[in-house]
Formats: sequence, structure tokens, C-alpha cells
Amino acid sequence: MTTVGKRAALTPRQLTRTSERLSFVYLERCTVHRDANAITAEDADGTTHIPSATIGTLLLGPGTRITHQAMSVLGETGAAVAWVGEHGVRYYAGGRALTRSSTLVEAQATQWANRRSRLAVARAMYRLRFPDDDPDGLTRHELLGREGRRVKDCYRAQASRTNVPWRGRQFTPGDFTSGDAVNQAITAAAQCMYGITHAVVIALGCSPGRGFIHSGHELSFVLDIADLYKTDIGIPLAFDVAAEGDEDVGPRTRRALRDHINQTGLLDRCVQDIKRLLLPAAAEASSGPTDEEDRVTLQTDSGLDAAAGRNYGHEETSW
Repeated sequence: MTTVGKRAALTPRQLTRTSERLSFVYLERCTVHRDANAITAEDADGTTHIPSATIGTLLLGPGTRITHQAMSVLGETGAAVAWVGEHGVRYYAGGRALTRSSTLVEAQATQWANRRSRLAVARAMYRLRFPDDDPDGLTRHELLGREGRRVKDCYRAQASRTNVPWRGRQFTPGDFTSGDAVNQAITAAAQCMYGITHAVVIALGCSPGRGFIHSGHELSFVLDIADLYKTDIGIPLAFDVAAEGDEDVGPRTRRALRDHINQTGLLDRCVQDIKRLLLPAAAEASSGPTDEEDRVTLQTDSGLDAAAGRNYGHEETSW
């Protein structure tokens, strides 16, 4: 097996685009190792090979062990890794970004640093979630109030559609079984979405903690993006799972969510949504540095970028 130190780092051109990857792969009660550029999952039934470059997020369930070599290839190919408990999902590690460009993270910082543009992005997020509702002119307090009412309406509508009794959102952190089947499904779907959207945010080179609606947490932007699909995907799917029965709600929710995401191309949608929110003009025109460019410039006082790799000690400039 080739060691990490003898291999050159993969370039974005060699990596599979985020939108073309599997949303997530869930493994449990096995040993995860590496064979060339694939990871292997070995259990009592044998060994399964999984191309690492096709994985968006690897969810490691109870009873899993993973080797250093497996983690190294997952990091190289930009896959996110989350250790998963029996009663929910927590995100503990991530791979490299799939881009060499800092365009999106700089746009994110610029939009976030100004209160007006930060509110404008929050309104744009609301518009993505509820395209039939115009949030222009709404304050943050009004946005939160309107969002809360829309989510409650979604719960009631899905309960009526599936004939699943709904007694309100019930969730105790750390105690997955404290709620009924539909609440468990909602929790499982939401936590899986956090892992998936975290993988996309990291792959695009954005900052997970610089949110426009959520704040004060290392995953604030991840929570912002995951919420874009709550009423569209997460809640309806959770009610569908609960309508099928009370047994194995967590695993059934994960499988249903995985299948839905792969069938609908949610990863590609998530990538495009983030680009439209942070760089709306560039997203429409498809302009700016591409993911494959390895472009380094120097900042100047005039706001223009200067070429890197040069010594400016004896040059007079108009910066």
C-alpha cells in the first residue's frame, strides 16, 4: 500500500464534485480500513469496498472502528466523517475543501460583516424556504415569528396528510427516546441533514460557524443551510416514516432520507443555494475563479488584487 507521504496531494480536478457524490454512507459494527483509494468495511459477512471519492459524508455507527489510513484517504478526497450514536447524529470531523478558491468564504465574510447585508441574506434564506411569501422589509424578529408559524403549519399539514397524531415538538437533548415516533423521526432527519450540509459547506470552503440566522455556535451556517430543507424534505419524510410504524425509527429515517436525497439531487441543489446566497450575481453569470484554479493574489489598500510570487520591495505602485 502506498503511504501518505509518498503521494502528491489531489487537486480539485481529480476530486469528484460535491453534487455528484452519494449523500452519505452509514456503517456499523465493522472495521473500516483502506485499500488503495477505496475504504473497506469488514464484518462477519466479509469485506465491502467503497470508492472514497464518491462519499459525501461517512456516518460511523455503533461498533465501528476506523484506521488511520482510512481517515487519511477520506481527508484527501474531501469526505466528511461523523461518528453516529444509536440515538442521533453528531458531527465530529471533516475533510478538506474541494476548492482552491477562497471566493465563497470571502463573500460569506463580507456579507456577514455588514448588518444590512447579513439581514438581506437571512431574508433570501427565508425566500428559498417559502417562495410564496415575500420577506422584504421584515425585521429579524418578524422573520423568526413568521418562520415559526410556517413550521407549525407544516407540522399540522403533515399530520393531517399522514393521519399521524401530533402533540407538538418534543425533544430532550441526549434522550432520543423521550419523544414519540414522529418526534424521533424529525430529530433523526434533522441530525442527518446537519451532517450532510456540513459536508457541503466544508467542501465549498465556507466557514461553518459564520451564520446569518443562527449565531454563537461553531455550526451556525450549517444550521442555516440545513433549515432550508426542513419543511420541504425533513418534516414530510419524518411523518411518512412515523406513519409506517414505531419500530427502528432512526435507521428507517436515515435510509429514507438517503434515498430521497440521491433521487432528487439535493447535494447539487444545496451547492447552488449556497452560491446564490453568497454570490448571487456570480451564480447567475457563472463568473469568477473556478474550483480548479490554484490562484493566489495579494491584497492592496485600493481593493485590487496584486500578483503573488513577486517581490515588491523596489517597485513604486499606486496602490
